[in-house]
Amino acid sequence: MIKTLNETVEYLQNKGFDNPEIGIILGTGLGQLTNEINVINEVSYNHIPNFPTATVEFHKGKLIYGELQGKKVIVMQGRFHLYEGYDLWDVTYPVRVMHQLGIKKLLVSNAAGAINLDFKKGDLMLIEDHINLQGGSPLGYKGIEEFGERFVDMSEPYDVAMRNTISDIAIANNITLYKGVYASVFGPQLETKAEYRYLKIIGADAVGMSTVPEVIVANQLKIPVLAVSVLTDECDPDNLAPINVPEIIAVAGKAEPKMITIFKELIKQL
Repeated sequence: MIKTLNETVEYLQNKGFDNPEIGIILGTGLGQLTNEINVINEVSYNHIPNFPTATVEFHKGKLIYGELQGKKVIVMQGRFHLYEGYDLWDVTYPVRVMHQLGIKKLLVSNAAGAINLDFKKGDLMLIEDHINLQGGSPLGYKGIEEFGERFVDMSEPYDVAMRNTISDIAIANNITLYKGVYASVFGPQLETKAEYRYLKIIGADAVGMSTVPEVIVANQLKIPVLAVSVLTDECDPDNLAPINVPEIIAVAGKAEPKMITIFKELIKQL
C-alpha cells in the first residue's frame, strides 16, 4: 500500500503539486468552487497512477492544484463511492494522497437529503457528528497501522475550531447553516419510507452516500476536517414523492454559491 501511495504522490509532485495547505473534496453537483481558484495545474483522475476513476456522470473527475484566498489548495472535483464498485481503500485513497502531499486541513462537501423536516432543501447543514451505515471501515485492512493508529478515536471527528469559525461566517453573511448529524449509507438506491423513519429514530438529520469514510481516514491521519451538506431534498416519509435526480442536481447548483461563500471565507481565515 505504501509503495502504491508513493508512486501516486511522486507523479503529482512531478506535475507541480507542491505543498498544498488545504484539501477540498467537492460532492455531487458542487463543482463551481473550482471557478474561484487560480489554477496552477490539473490532472484527470484516469491519468494519475493507482487513482480510482469517477464513474458518476455528474462527477467531473479532476484533481486541481492552485491558489484560493492566498492559500495553496488541492481540490477533488468529483469523489468516489462504494456504490460505484470501489472498496473503502479506493474511496479514501485521495485523502491519503493529499496527506502525503502536505495538506494541514480538509474541507468536505456533499449533497444530502434532509431527514430533519425543520431543515429545508436549498440550505446548508454543518455536520457535527455522523452515523456510519456503510457496513465497513476504511481502517479495516491488514497493515493499516503503518499509516497511523488502528483504533482511531472518533469522539469529536469534526474539528471544533473550524466549526465555530464557519458558524460565525454564516451568521455574518446571513446564510442559513443548520447543524446536525449525517448518516452515510451505501446506496445507490434512495431510501424507502421505512428507512427514512428509521434514520430519524436513530438520530440522523441528513442522509447521503459519502463523506464518512474520508472523515475517518482524516482522523487517523490527524488532519482537522470540516464537512458541510447541501440539502437537496426533504425526506418526509408521509409525503414521499418519486426521486427526481435532475431536480436534486439543480437544487445543489442553486445552493452552491452559499457554500462557496462560507468555504472561501473560512479558507481566508485558516
